[in-house]
Amino acid sequence: MTLFRGWRPRALITALLAALVLAGCSTTSKEDYGSRSNEQLYADAKEDIESGSYERASKTLEKLEARAAGTLLGQQASLDLAYVYWKIGEKAQAIATLDRYIKLNPSSPALDYALYLRGLSNFNESLGLFGSLANQDLSERDQKASREAWQAFKQLVDQFPNSRYVDDARLRMDYIVNSLAAYEVHVARYYYRRGAFVAATNRAQQALAEFQNAPASEEALFIMANSYDKLQLTELRDAADRVLRANYPDSRFLGREERARAKPWWQVW
Repeated sequence: MTLFRGWRPRALITALLAALVLAGCSTTSKEDYGSRSNEQLYADAKEDIESGSYERASKTLEKLEARAAGTLLGQQASLDLAYVYWKIGEKAQAIATLDRYIKLNPSSPALDYALYLRGLSNFNESLGLFGSLANQDLSERDQKASREAWQAFKQLVDQFPNSRYVDDARLRMDYIVNSLAAYEVHVARYYYRRGAFVAATNRAQQALAEFQNAPASEEALFIMANSYDKLQLTELRDAADRVLRANYPDSRFLGREERARAKPWWQVW
């Protein structure tokens, strides 16, 4: 134990720090992509994903996807990269990566997962299964993305009915349909309140035609009946009213018709 005899504390500390620096320089950095094999890159990326280091994982997977293009490992890197993009909120990049994967690998055994992830990337999680329509302004929602999410989930359900992702995909499809129907009724209500009764009728009809079994159909019929009344189209009004009563005998809107028709259009609800 005489190795450091005669060294002053500051000299000892300096020597230890120098040793640590040298040790660090001898270790391969994760950013040193060129010195690692594809398998090592993938293992590092998976480790980063599991630890939640998605930004670093994305950089590694981008390198690996380019280096391993045309191989099974390259395909896996593409899927993992799309997942990482989705996790960090880069939905456009996730969708572009998945579109490329689906196009290049139409017979991939992981195609069901790619479709599911594509649906998730278009599905707005903040307004998703845990959201509340009552607290959302549906006019601000991206309906195009919702429809594309529905299409991806529908393709998954049709092509891979036994996939592990089907049950969740069906739940999300139902939510999307109800959301889209609620949006159409939201717009119809907007038009009605501003006295645009023809436009209100058209949007309510669109909701009924496209989303017949959605809960919003009840209010769509109510808006139609009152819009027709304002337009003095009594036969159409009565027809809409009959359908409302036949399909929703306990409707919360029944009994409101007379009050709605006796008030100015801006005091319906």
